[in-house]
Amino acid sequence: MIVKTFGSAVQGVTAITITLEVNVFPKGTKFFIVGLPDNAVKESEKRIESTIISLGYRFPRFRTVVNMAPADIRKAGSAYDLPITLGIIAASGQVPGEALSQYIIMGELSLDGTIQPIKGALPMAIQARKEGFKGMLLPLQNAREAAMVSELEVYGVSHIREVIQFLHAPQSLLPVHVDARQEFITAQQHFDVDFSDVKGQYGVKRALEIAAAGGHNVLMIGPPGAGKTMLAKRLSSILPPLSLHEALETTKIHSVAGKLPAHASLIARRPFRSPHHTISDAALVGGGSIPQPGEISLAHNGVLFLDELPEFKRTVLEVMRQPVEERQVTISRTKTTVDFPASFMLVAAMNPCPCGYYNHPEKNCTCAPGIVQKYLNRVSGPLLDRIDMHVEVTPVPFASLNSTETAEPSECIRQRVVQAREVQTERFKQHNGIYCNAQISSSLQKQLCYLEYESANLLKNAMNKLKLSARAYDRILKVSRTIADLEGFEMIQTAHIAEAIRFRSLDRESWGA
Repeated sequence: MIVKTFGSAVQGVTAITITLEVNVFPKGTKFFIVGLPDNAVKESEKRIESTIISLGYRFPRFRTVVNMAPADIRKAGSAYDLPITLGIIAASGQVPGEALSQYIIMGELSLDGTIQPIKGALPMAIQARKEGFKGMLLPLQNAREAAMVSELEVYGVSHIREVIQFLHAPQSLLPVHVDARQEFITAQQHFDVDFSDVKGQYGVKRALEIAAAGGHNVLMIGPPGAGKTMLAKRLSSILPPLSLHEALETTKIHSVAGKLPAHASLIARRPFRSPHHTISDAALVGGGSIPQPGEISLAHNGVLFLDELPEFKRTVLEVMRQPVEERQVTISRTKTTVDFPASFMLVAAMNPCPCGYYNHPEKNCTCAPGIVQKYLNRVSGPLLDRIDMHVEVTPVPFASLNSTETAEPSECIRQRVVQAREVQTERFKQHNGIYCNAQISSSLQKQLCYLEYESANLLKNAMNKLKLSARAYDRILKVSRTIADLEGFEMIQTAHIAEAIRFRSLDRESWGA
């Protein structure tokens, strides 16, 4: 007797429905799984046998063949345990199998039948609704995540007995309901950090406000203890709120990577990722034999913070150059090519030299001649060119630290950022794939960043004196466009150009001389 159950395989951030055909027939005694399974799937035989026996059912001693179609897609992981088990006991006539074709079923089994959580429940649910399935049977820990997809019945189960009982009596389980929109709105209101905690540093706060308003990449350079990390961690609190579409997109990536907390539903706040400088190339951009998203994709629609930038391996930083420009990363393997989104704000921090006190207003640098330039050269020029703003962070004086004056809270800064983003949304509504000034293409730049004679002359002099590259020229224009939006100007003014030029610290001759 042949019984069909349905599972799902995740490729990139999308899912593909897998048909699991189980045939039990009285010729031979072996167990076969075909259809390009990996070792984790092949090992499921022992887990399935133990589970079936623990339930009081019999494991078929006849030839059993499990076919996983389409057969040219590699099936990976232990999440197929549950649909295969149900297919076997249904094909051997021990439970009714009529309802199995209406549901996507996924879950890893323990030896006693307990169901363990899986990765990628959200993209699986989206694909299940798209293909017209009635519902999904998933581990309880993943039910809220999948239940965000409307028009799909999602049932969370913790033991295979619940699934078998459901096959006999569908009313025994109640579908999980999640008000995704209300939870999303509620979760957006709370932040653990706030710019009101930061004493002084008005110039850096201004730079981060501009960066947030235009989606620009930022490098903060300054001595240890000046507050670079503290400021970076608060950047998410002034970024515009996630839209529901962005939240779903971000949640899908974290779901595929298995980074969602248990019983989580929707990621409502922009992600902030801060990998350690010992990270590998594949962990940063994504990879593996079965491609998984890396840190740059987990930071999609949020912030990627690289602290102690020169301490990262050169090869790690260089593989970021293309994703920073293209806002997506392509992972190619022999049999598959996967695209992961990677539209993030790059925020980096570094000391000006190994001892940390080059250009310090009070302490002397103890580095030998040439060491400063050697230290700065750990970060390549092409990568620095792709960072729109270079911001100097100076130590906060004692008077500011000891002040009882309350700094401007994140909410006030966020309102200005949101207003500037609304101007950009209106500006780019006819241009697909462009949402903020940092994404302005070269063809649009002439139209949107037009300079009058005085402003153009100022930029020309800066280009000649600082020997700026063409990419730095583009970055200055984009930043000045954002400053004009924050100030409410339709045309870029000379003051806007001057302020944008000030955010190219590492292009100045005094650095590393």
